[in-house]
Amino acid sequence: MPYHRYVALGDSFAEGVGDPDESSPNGLRGWADRVAAVLATQSRDFRYANLAIRGRKLDAVIAEQLEPAVALDPDLVTIYAGANDIMRPRVDIDAIVDRYDAALGKLAATGAELLVFTAFDTGGSAIYRPVRARFALYNELVRAAADRHGATIVDFWRMREFRDWRYWDHDRMHLGPAGHARMALHVLDVLGVPHGLDEPELPPEVVLTRTGRYRAHAQWTRAHFVPWVRRRLTGRSSGDSVAPKRPGLAPWD
Repeated sequence: MPYHRYVALGDSFAEGVGDPDESSPNGLRGWADRVAAVLATQSRDFRYANLAIRGRKLDAVIAEQLEPAVALDPDLVTIYAGANDIMRPRVDIDAIVDRYDAALGKLAATGAELLVFTAFDTGGSAIYRPVRARFALYNELVRAAADRHGATIVDFWRMREFRDWRYWDHDRMHLGPAGHARMALHVLDVLGVPHGLDEPELPPEVVLTRTGRYRAHAQWTRAHFVPWVRRRLTGRSSGDSVAPKRPGLAPWD
């Protein structure tokens, strides 16, 4: 069926961080925009809103985005929230997914088709492997919540191709352009939407020497990891001065 009112909720994942585009709001494209571009070709009155803001934890996503999304009367909703909570030193995953469950219930009550994402499997990353068990528990609880509300799962956890770092941004935290393009294909396939999009082209794989790997890790630590830790320690967020890039339903252009 064609969709007419698509609303995306969440954090940097849905905002499109890692997929720069100067012509797009907030200077970002992302998988949700790519999905919207395809859906717009199938419905003359298609409109799209993206309420996601980078850095938002689950409670902020619910507090800031849930009611505005419901008010837009969508017929398609995508949401991913909770990863920023899981990366904190302490988190009660059962408690946050309980709140997520309630939010999913409100979104499902609109009658919209609801797509919910699992988190990526961090087992292939030495950096994020220590929190793998947290993400696994989160995923199982999210799957159960999705089942309760008739939501469809986009199972990021099982997408092994994303263990290739060429799908990721230089910050090693967000999908890069190829990753966002690949995720858009997954979302469209889950929706059963014909699209004709090609697989994204990946850059050549670079094999680093031991010294090269050390330098790359050191550069990443200075440029990305240290600023991330500093924001955590000072209670700041990368999204503190950021507004939703598409706060209301509007035609795709």
